[in-house]
Parts: sequence; C-alpha cells; structure tokens
Amino acid sequence: MKVPKRLAPLLEEGLIDEVIGQLMSGKEATVYVVRSGDATRCAKVYKDAKQRSFRQATSYLEGRKVKNSRQARAMEKGTRYGRQMQEEMWQNAEVDALFRLANAGVRVPQPYICTDGVLLMELVTDAAGNVAPRLNDVDLTEARALELHAFLLNQVVRMLCAGIVHGDLSEYNILLADDGPVIIDLPQAVDAAGNNEAEAMLGRDVDNLAVYFGRFAPELLSAAYGKEIWKLFEAGELQIDTPLTGRVELDVHPVDLESVMQELEDTRLEEDARQRRLREAEADR
Repeated sequence: MKVPKRLAPLLEEGLIDEVIGQLMSGKEATVYVVRSGDATRCAKVYKDAKQRSFRQATSYLEGRKVKNSRQARAMEKGTRYGRQMQEEMWQNAEVDALFRLANAGVRVPQPYICTDGVLLMELVTDAAGNVAPRLNDVDLTEARALELHAFLLNQVVRMLCAGIVHGDLSEYNILLADDGPVIIDLPQAVDAAGNNEAEAMLGRDVDNLAVYFGRFAPELLSAAYGKEIWKLFEAGELQIDTPLTGRVELDVHPVDLESVMQELEDTRLEEDARQRRLREAEADR
C-alpha cells in the first residue's frame, strides 16, 4: 500500500520496516498494521484537532500538568502555540496512561514509542494470530457475559487505584484477545484526583459496561457498581481485590446549603484573583 505521509519518517528512521495496511479509522486516530523487524505491531496516527470528531476535549484536559506558565497562558488563550501544546498533551496522555496502567496490572497494549503524532504499540491478536475483535463484535452467553463483566469491572478498579479514569470506556474500545480483554484508546484518560468530572466519567464508564453486558445478563442493569466504586475510592478503602456488591447506601443527611454556597463563593474569588494575576503578568511583559 501507499505509505501514509505521517508514517514515512518512521520508515526512514528504521522504527518500522513496512506498512502492511490500515486497521481502522476512528474519531481521534487512524490505526495501521506495521512490521518492525520480525514483530507485527500497530501504529496509531492521531488526527488533527480540526479533523477529530471527539468534541469534549476541554473537560478531559482538566488536571493535566503543563511544563510552564507560558504554555498554560497560550493554551488558555487558544493561540497557535497553545493549540500545539494542547495536541501534544492529548497524545502524550495516552502514552503516560498506557505505561502507568501496564505497571498497575491493567490489561492494555504495550506502548513502544510516540513521535510526531504517531504511537507505535503492541498489536493485540486472537488465538489464530489475527487482529483481535472488538467486544462489540463478539456473541456472548449469559455466563460468559458475567465473567467478562466481572473481569472488566476489576480492570476499572485497578485503573482507579492507579489514579486513572478511562473516560470513554465501552464495548467499542475493548478488544477480546486470546488471553482475555484488552482496554484500548486512552488519550482522554483523566487523573481521578485532579479532574472535577472524574466521578461522572467513571460512572459513565461503568454504566456503559452494564448496558452492554446487560443485553446478555439483564441482572447487571440494576446494579450500582459505579457509585459503589467511587464511594470506596473517596473513603480510601478501594483496593484491587475489594469485593463489590453493586449496592450502595444512600446518604439521607440534609445538605448544608450555607457551606455549599460559601465554597462556591470562595471558588469564584480564587478564579477572579487568578485572572487578575494573569492580566498583571501580561501587562508587565
């Protein structure tokens, strides 16, 4: 096949030896099967932000660290340099998450290198050595659905114990390899402690699993695993082997409205002060 423009530098540098073919094209990247020496791998070519159909990037960027204040200001203003930095942060987030999760025992593809918007990583295969199917393309019995759901719920717990929430988990980004499910597509992964929407994202990830596997095992549809997992996490009681019941006790204590309003006001004042410091810094330049 004709070598894609973004993969040409990897060929020239000897990082890959051959582009075998296109594997898939998704909302944020196009993935190719490539050969590196005797190994068959995949190369994920990230799409430019203007081409990407993933439109919720702002909420996923909260809590991610930038190298210096210049980058932070540029990203906040949306300058060309700021957009470039934002793209690099988006891509590097997946590499960082893959390494962190692999070290935490989460089933993710092994990353090798990320350069010029291309991530070279392990090709996940089935028992015959072919590209592993997505979970969505596999027929399941009720027993198998319950088994896979329990396994993937534990993977979500392992991710959270490592401080990460996938943020876009569903049957479409889980591959069923020869030795079990593998979770893919992590550029939108968020820091559980640094993103105010992490709880909602985790709940959505868990609900997506319940809805999919609930087609085969309807009892999963009434479980509240997401709320249970987050409650244990907030209390510092979540471990990778913590037994889960799918039930959570409701908090019936009255809300302290005055404290909530004070916290919102404190947050507003802090943001006003931050904006004022930024304006003063710009005026001094």
